[in-house]
Amino acid sequence: MAGPFAQNIDVLGYHDLAGRPAFKLAMQEVAGRWYLYMGHLWHRGWTILDVTEPTAPELIAFIPGPENTWTIQVQVADAKMITALERIAPGWGGSEEDPYSEGFLIWDVSDPRRPRQLGHHRTHSTGTHRNFYDGGSLVHAAAGAPGFDRKIYQIVDIAEPDKPKEISRFWLQAQEECAPKNGARLSCHGPPHVEGDRAYLPYGEGGAIIVDISDRRRPRKVSQLIFQGLCSRQGIHTFLPLPRRKLALINDEAINENGEENLNLAGIVDLKDEKEPRLISLFPQPLPSPESDRKNFFEKGGRFGPHNQHHPNHQPCLEDRDDIAYLTYFNAGLRVYDLRDPRTPREIACFIPPDPKQRIGTKPSRLVTQVEDVLVDRRGYIYISEKNQGLYVLRLKNVWPYSPV
Repeated sequence: MAGPFAQNIDVLGYHDLAGRPAFKLAMQEVAGRWYLYMGHLWHRGWTILDVTEPTAPELIAFIPGPENTWTIQVQVADAKMITALERIAPGWGGSEEDPYSEGFLIWDVSDPRRPRQLGHHRTHSTGTHRNFYDGGSLVHAAAGAPGFDRKIYQIVDIAEPDKPKEISRFWLQAQEECAPKNGARLSCHGPPHVEGDRAYLPYGEGGAIIVDISDRRRPRKVSQLIFQGLCSRQGIHTFLPLPRRKLALINDEAINENGEENLNLAGIVDLKDEKEPRLISLFPQPLPSPESDRKNFFEKGGRFGPHNQHHPNHQPCLEDRDDIAYLTYFNAGLRVYDLRDPRTPREIACFIPPDPKQRIGTKPSRLVTQVEDVLVDRRGYIYISEKNQGLYVLRLKNVWPYSPV
């Protein structure tokens, strides 16, 4: 098994999460204490970790979720937690024949250690994937819907949590079941990141779409930057605006193991003219350490390519700076990029966990590290999740003071 590798990053802590590897991460700060909330890939439910002392994370609770259901995605804001419920994709540990739950649950987390369920929004389809919630009464969901292929964008009002209601939706015409098909994989992966009256949708092979939501009941497309044929079959996975700089970060998601797909991309989009967004640069592809005997990460096995980026989501407990990007890269671990020159982003730090010693889930086929999600708190502590291991807590060694670029 390969050991860990770190460059310009210190490893501060680790927690095995009682053998339940985390997937998506969310956080809140309450009365001077810091709580990390996690969805799980191979287990049905959610874990709460107290990370006030990052070198010694404390497991607070595991809340069981519905059987045969993905509970991998979670958002926390405004003392509420939104947990996605979704049909498990084939090959990922679910049963095709058994029932599953779908939609999303709404929780009260004003007592951060004891979530209390308030409501359940149902899509009457495959459920929701990566949703956006930054507080208030609206959830912006990547949701299945009857009569549509894959996921569309829905705005859901949770002002009455026990009676959530969809108020509008946006989709591409080719997603309608009766529409002619051209083979494109069109799906709102989410999160539909919201800045003011704009929603930024990562839409698979539909590309990066900007939607005007000034009238919440009538979303309207502003522009669409298409990457069809350039990405993996997943298409655009993340579309994260950096509004102060009129830029956005984009990436697709590595899907096939051993690089058996198009070369994955991650880069920067210029949004100065939102009607004509332009891809202006790509992140450099990670390389193995000089001590490695591999020429590239494709030789390592498992997935190699981009996955999740740190999302501040307007939360005061999370780091919000637009001169650094944190991007998980599956078997290449966490990669950190300097964005000060948006035309030439450069890697400044990385961390690759050791390969797992025990298989917990069905993937990857070769048991190598697969880093999934990253979250960075206001204090500068970095949290990463891994497919078959626990949670790592990291911190950059050398980073310049932030000032708006």
